Amino acid sequence: MESLPEAVLIRILAAIPAVDLVLVCRLVCCQWKNLVDGAALWILKCQQEGLTGAESEEDAENWQNFYFLSKKRKNLIKNPCGEEDLEHWGEVENGGDGWKIEELPGDFGKEFPSEEVHKYFVTSYEWCRKAQVIDLRAEGYWEELMDTTQPKIVVRDWYAGRRDAGCLYELCVKLLSENEDVLAEYKSETVTIPQDNDGSWTEISHTFSKYGPGVRFVRFEHGGQDTLFWKGWYGARVTNSSVTVEP
Repeated sequence: MESLPEAVLIRILAAIPAVDLVLVCRLVCCQWKNLVDGAALWILKCQQEGLTGAESEEDAENWQNFYFLSKKRKNLIKNPCGEEDLEHWGEVENGGDGWKIEELPGDFGKEFPSEEVHKYFVTSYEWCRKAQVIDLRAEGYWEELMDTTQPKIVVRDWYAGRRDAGCLYELCVKLLSENEDVLAEYKSETVTIPQDNDGSWTEISHTFSKYGPGVRFVRFEHGGQDTLFWKGWYGARVTNSSVTVEP
């Protein structure tokens, strides 16, 4: 192996699973350690798996982190569309007649832009709120990564109203420390949807970056109510919520 050209050895190493490269191959010898710590190996793995977008081909750590973050990218919100009723949602506030799950498009509603979404949560005539707290370490985002790389944390939510009823909607997301101190926060304005609106779905999003060390949890909360105080479920509709950690 020592006689192999470096370019050939890199191609051989690129066929090995990334976790094994870092935890096993890196410990074999100084040459392998340098290759695993270098940019060329991770650039090749990214190219082989169709991952693009790292900022600098000279930044080895950037490419390695980019690879791992891209492979791990997923929605950290569980049950974002109500397929499991209110499972995984905590701190549920059931104002009025409380939360309800309905099938799209619903009465006086519109279909969602994605055919993969089939249901939504709907609020009532007093404020309904619900939240999820995401444990980043439990999801595989280790402390050094969060403290030094500080990858982007991207939050998205979708809301709509009925065409025959006005409603209010709010979103609040907090980045929390080990002791649940608030290190960064995004709070939307209270969105007012008028009666006689067109029932279309609107996406709201926010990206946290350069938020400093210590982030261990993400707390996602949203909610709404109707503005006519009609008994039943005429308030804001929400679905397809997401929190992703991205390169």
